[in-house]
Amino acid sequence: MILEMKVPSPGESIKEVEIATWLVKDGDYVEKDQAIAEVDSDKATLELPAEASGTITLKAEEGDAVAVGAVVCLIDTSAVKPAGGSAPAAPAAEAPKAEAPKAEAPKAEAPKAAPAATTTYASGTPSPAARKILDEKNIAPTTVSGTGKDGRITKEDALNAVPSMGTPTGGNRGSERTKLSMLRRKVAERLVAAKNETAMLTTFNEVNMTPINLIRNEYKDAFKAKHGGLGLGYMSFFTKAVTRALQLFPDVNSMMDGDYKVAYDFADISIAVSGPKGLMVPVVRNAENLTFRGIEAEIKRLAIRARDGQITVDDMTGGTFTITNGGVFGSMLSTPIINPPQSGILGMHNIIERPIAVNGKVEIHPMMYVALSYDHRIIDGRESVGFLVAVKEALENPVELLMNGDAKRALEL
Repeated sequence: MILEMKVPSPGESIKEVEIATWLVKDGDYVEKDQAIAEVDSDKATLELPAEASGTITLKAEEGDAVAVGAVVCLIDTSAVKPAGGSAPAAPAAEAPKAEAPKAEAPKAEAPKAAPAATTTYASGTPSPAARKILDEKNIAPTTVSGTGKDGRITKEDALNAVPSMGTPTGGNRGSERTKLSMLRRKVAERLVAAKNETAMLTTFNEVNMTPINLIRNEYKDAFKAKHGGLGLGYMSFFTKAVTRALQLFPDVNSMMDGDYKVAYDFADISIAVSGPKGLMVPVVRNAENLTFRGIEAEIKRLAIRARDGQITVDDMTGGTFTITNGGVFGSMLSTPIINPPQSGILGMHNIIERPIAVNGKVEIHPMMYVALSYDHRIIDGRESVGFLVAVKEALENPVELLMNGDAKRALEL
């Protein structure tokens, strides 16, 4: 029986996918539920599992765009599984028979070497007229080949000389042209749209990370032991600070829909994570109701799914505000770009010890620059600046503003 495998719908509104990579070859025997291909949609990269066991015949090439519901391969379910679990190897080609040695052809006489050119004091030396021209062109005589007697540089040589634009050094000068995946092309399209269709501005502030570091140093070991190896990172503090600030400044937690503003009474926080296929932005749902443990557990779960290529469209759909952490790659300051249709994104950066003024004295503290990019069409300067100040205040006073005065209880220790 020949089974036609069709492209399943990766999610609502997705009408087309692209064959990113075939994980099997034409004629291979595949097992049911074995991953046979990776397909790109404009939202995620997904694995395509075999619907039955049998011998596969591919009907699409890598890089082909195929409609949802189109046939991409055939599986012959009547085929018998080869012994050893793999297709039988092709018989080895017979070794070519040794040929009788041929009579050696008479060696051609090596051409006589041409007499070496005579090198004298005049070689590479410009004539007075040539030197003047080379000086005007700012060309070194050593870069010009002379055609005059004994290699002297003539006036004509100087007139024909062209300033050097750099000499290849013999290193690699190759290039490679590869087609962007459908996901990457869609990301590029959305980023350009975000720049062109929003009135994006960025406001900055800085955060003294000493209070958070003190809490983490005191409780991170107990937190890990109590919660099954879960780490107490910075993201839970930032997520809690953001959800608090969104409640204080709800315009930052809203979006434009034509001539209307859509405001949300919940905070679905998109967290930018790096995966094998590039940047993914899965969503932590109702982050305002999660504890520190809940936020850390959900971020870890989503990061693992992104790393293993198991992230789904549903994992990345929605989101009312985004947090991105360029600091893990060493970024000190940046202007993050809005994740449409959202109206705001918070950029975290690396932590650097810097001298700051504290109560009239200079002290050294671990400092982080933070940046809020926002759509000025819907968020005014007062709301944007006030939001970022609220984030800063919560991070610099986490016990009182994020933990209700009891760090151990907030961390469920």
